[in-house]
Amino acid sequence: MNISIKRGKLAELSGDLLVVSMHKNGALAGAALEADALTGHALGELITRDKFEGAFGEWLVLPTFGRVPFKKIAVCGLGEKGKFDADALRKLGGQIVKQAKDAKVKRVFLAVPGMDEMEIGAREAGQAFAEGLRLGSYRFLEYKSKKDKADVFVEDVTIVEPHKAKAAQIEKGIEAARILCDGIFFARDLVNTPSGHLTPNKLADAAQSTVTKGSRISIKIFDEAAMAKLGMQAALAIGSGSVRAPVGVHLVYRPKGKAKKKIALVGKAVTFDSGGLSLKPSDAMITMKSDMAGAATIIGLFKALPKLAPDVEVHGIFLAVENMPSGNACRPGDIVKAMNGTTIEILNTDAEGRVTLADALSYAQKLKPDAIIDVATLTYAVVIALGDDIAGLMTNNRKLSQKILNAAAESGEALWELPLHQPYAEHVKSKLADIKNTGAGRAAGAITAAFFLSHFVGETPWAHVDIAGPSFVEKETRADMPLGGTGFGIRLLARYLQGLS
Repeated sequence: MNISIKRGKLAELSGDLLVVSMHKNGALAGAALEADALTGHALGELITRDKFEGAFGEWLVLPTFGRVPFKKIAVCGLGEKGKFDADALRKLGGQIVKQAKDAKVKRVFLAVPGMDEMEIGAREAGQAFAEGLRLGSYRFLEYKSKKDKADVFVEDVTIVEPHKAKAAQIEKGIEAARILCDGIFFARDLVNTPSGHLTPNKLADAAQSTVTKGSRISIKIFDEAAMAKLGMQAALAIGSGSVRAPVGVHLVYRPKGKAKKKIALVGKAVTFDSGGLSLKPSDAMITMKSDMAGAATIIGLFKALPKLAPDVEVHGIFLAVENMPSGNACRPGDIVKAMNGTTIEILNTDAEGRVTLADALSYAQKLKPDAIIDVATLTYAVVIALGDDIAGLMTNNRKLSQKILNAAAESGEALWELPLHQPYAEHVKSKLADIKNTGAGRAAGAITAAFFLSHFVGETPWAHVDIAGPSFVEKETRADMPLGGTGFGIRLLARYLQGLS
C-alpha cells in the first residue's frame, strides 16, 4: 500500500472513495462539510434520513453516480469528542481499509480524522493513522495457490492536508509508520508460517536476513555443539526430543555514535510446542506454530532498528527449539543445569518456554546490559487474567517498569503490570533441585513463571512481558489486527528504545 500526502481542496481531486468523518451527534465540519457541498447537500440529507449518529465504528456510504469526482463517499463515526485518541486512529485506519475493500475500490482520499481535536501533534497523529491503514492491509497469502479475483485490496491512500506545516509533520509520521510496519509484517509472516517450514534453523536464517550492508547489525549463531559448550543444558533438554537441532542467535545493533545504554532483548523461540512428553490435546496444538512470537518480535524490531536509529546498543537473543515427544525427549522428573549453574527440576515438559529462557537470560545477563527485557508467549494464565488483548508485565525494577508502561501507552499496545508478590517465589522452589518449572497448580501461574525467570537475571533491571494473549488473533476484534500473528511488542519496544536516546 502506498500512503502519500497531498495539499489542496477536495473539489480539485478525484478518486474511487472519499472518506470523511463526524463526531457522535456532531455537525458536519471540515472535509465532511466540503464533501456535503460537492454532493449538493445529498450527503447531509442521507445522514439525517438514515439517522447516522457518528458513533465510533459507524459507517455510511453514498454512491455518487458520477455527479462528483469520487465514485463513492463514506462517512465514518469518530465517537464522542474528547474520547478520540491515537489508538482510535489506528483502529479507524484499519476500518477504512476494510470499508474500501467492501466497496471494491483501490484508491482512497481522506483527511486525518479528528486530528485537530486531539492533544497529540500532527506527526504522532499521522503515524498512528498510517499504522492503522498499513496494519489493516496485511494479508498472509503465501500458501494460497489461487488468489480470489473478487478480492480488491487498497493500493493507494492519499491524505489531504491543506496546511503546509501540518502536511510536513504528517509525512514524517507516515514514514515512521512504514518503517515500523515493515518490521511488524516480517514478524507476522514468521508467526503465520507453518512450523514444518519455520524450523529452528529457518528462524535463525530470518534473523540473519536483518544483517545487511550499512545496517550496523551483526550476528552470532550457535549450533548445538556451541550451545553445549556454553552450558545451555536447559534449552538443549527441551529440544532433545526433536530431530531438528536447537539453534542459538545473538543479534547486535550498534548506533553510529556512542551508545547511551546497552539493552538486551530476549525472545521465546519454541518453533513448535507439542508439549513434549506432557503432550497437549490436539486442539491445543493448532496454534502452537506461534510459540516463537517473542523471537519474531525481536527479529521484526531488528528489521526496523537501522532506520529508527536509536542511540542505544541493542542485543537480541533467542534460543530456537522444537518441543517434541520421542525416545530422546526430556522426561518429567529430569533435572538439568542452566547456563548460570542453577539446577531445574522439569516436572512438566509443557512448561518448556521458561526452561529455554533460563539459558537465554543467563547469556544476556553475562553481557552486563543496563536492562534486560524478555518477550514470551509464556503462560495461558496471563490470558485468564487479562484476556486476549492485553500483555502482562512483571519486573524487578520500578523505573524500568514505568518506562515500559509509558512506551506501551504511547504505542497503543495494551500492557498491564502484575505484582511479583514475594511469597509466591516459594512456589517454584524444588525439593530435589534449586527450582522447578511449575508453580502451585493453577494459582498465579503467570507470576510464578516470572519468578522462575528471575533466577537468571541476577541484579540486572529486568522486565518480563508475557504476550500469550495478544501475539496471535484467532477471532478478529479490531480491523488493524487481521487473523493470525500480530507482531505485538515491536511498537512498544521501539518506543522504549527511542525514549532512551
